[in-house]
Amino acid sequence: MPNPLVPAFTPSPAPAPGGAVINAAAPGGAVINAAAPGGAVINAAAPEGAVINAAALQGDGLGCHSGAEQLLAAANGAGKSEVLARYAQDYPKGPHDQPQSMCPAFGSLRVGLRMRRTATVLSGSACCVYGLTFTSHFYGARRTVGYVPFNSETLVTGKLFEDIREAVYKLADPAQYDAIIVTNLCVPTASGVPLQLLPREINGVRIIGIDVPGFGVPTHAEAKDVLCGAMLKYARNEAMQGPVAAPRGGRSEKPTVTLVGEMFPVDPVGIGMMLEPMGLAPGPVVPTREWRELYAALDCTVVAAIHPFYTASLREFDAAGRAIVASAPVGYEGTEAWLQGVGRAANVAQEKIDAAKNRVLPAIRAALAATPVRGRMTLSGYEGSELLVARLLVESGADVRYVGTACPRTPWSEPDREWLAAKGIHVQYRASLEQDLAAMREFQPDLAIGTTPVVQAAKEATIPALYFTNLISARPLMGPAGAGSLAAVVNAALGNKGRFEAMKAFFEGVGDGYAAGIWEEVPSDRPEFRAQVKRQVIKLQKARTAQEMG
Repeated sequence: MPNPLVPAFTPSPAPAPGGAVINAAAPGGAVINAAAPGGAVINAAAPEGAVINAAALQGDGLGCHSGAEQLLAAANGAGKSEVLARYAQDYPKGPHDQPQSMCPAFGSLRVGLRMRRTATVLSGSACCVYGLTFTSHFYGARRTVGYVPFNSETLVTGKLFEDIREAVYKLADPAQYDAIIVTNLCVPTASGVPLQLLPREINGVRIIGIDVPGFGVPTHAEAKDVLCGAMLKYARNEAMQGPVAAPRGGRSEKPTVTLVGEMFPVDPVGIGMMLEPMGLAPGPVVPTREWRELYAALDCTVVAAIHPFYTASLREFDAAGRAIVASAPVGYEGTEAWLQGVGRAANVAQEKIDAAKNRVLPAIRAALAATPVRGRMTLSGYEGSELLVARLLVESGADVRYVGTACPRTPWSEPDREWLAAKGIHVQYRASLEQDLAAMREFQPDLAIGTTPVVQAAKEATIPALYFTNLISARPLMGPAGAGSLAAVVNAALGNKGRFEAMKAFFEGVGDGYAAGIWEEVPSDRPEFRAQVKRQVIKLQKARTAQEMG
């Protein structure tokens, strides 16, 4: 690999909190100081002075339900202020602070489980780990998820960290693994469990420790970036120190374009065909499927920020001196602009750029003309590709009025935002469910594309709807293949309006909510009873969790 890679950023050490006792003789381990406020635990081996915060377990501090503010304050007081400040900068929040989708750690877990020769270990509340593993296997994971359980005593005394360390040493078999990924969920993060104290490698197996709390990482999409950024930083440092492993298929003879963002498997193939006239080849897709692909991803000429929210990952490519091009080859205008941007960034002659355009753009125009889409639409999701899908729908003929994404606005999404804004389309970053529903009610679309609750609300209002994640984003979007991919499913859904109206007419009069059903006497709404039962359930949950924690 050529070596224009510059040294990685090294965080400055944080001062140790006052009153904590450091036991330099403790073998690798944190020791409890009963006299320190909150039972602070500190590990002498850490230049950062990492702390475990017992206060995170006081009151209701036992899980995600304890509230983001309380957990955030506990984490800041437990030595996690630096990483949380970085997350706040990379993944700005608002208008809502807590994710309205799945637990964000699902994103990083999914990335790790898709990598060959990679072990994954979770540290968090049992209920959280159960939900994450269930969801991962529901979405097709076929790998074991490691789990290090804890209770109040092991968390406060630092034994949890020692248990994690022991588990990592047992797993670190170079014959099976290239890397082990250890993830702190909400409670261990809030308590300051210092994964940064784990060895960087054991028996040649790399150890990657990350914090992915729901109160610090807004969406599962951005959690993918947390892990990818950490792995790229590690791999970049390795490349700076000497030779590294080549890709399984060997290094490309052509300059490569690394593709950042998960995409449909056929899209990289189509992008390769578009790049070929310029003398370029597609590089790895980040998130990668194997550790050695990280080196190949860094060993590129241009980085394509297909998904614009990979802030930490793109920072590593920028530090490596790589040119970064925004947006993606979607639709006619998007593809034309993207090819021009990539060609210029790679110092390709204009005649070769024009040759690439002349090969692919007529096919895209023909595909769009052959599969038109007609109808007014709203679109929302949390995958990060919402603006790209909206562009493709508009070029297909759709009247898109609103685009909502749970991801933040970044420099890499600006070309798509500007293009949509020029068409009079409202783009809402960090969109809340309430905003998505309000847009649907305001514009009364012929088709609503969105998350599960948006789809549910639309169908209740007899508006045809499609689930973005499974039915829209899981399709080719790039080049000629993407130009006609959405038409079939979108046009089929648009044709369902009559069916929804017929169903509504059939079930008219059966009521909804508390009054749903056939009644001799319609029941009265009793919100005070529901509130009382809710309080009782929450109280029982807290008691059960406290009992489980010991």
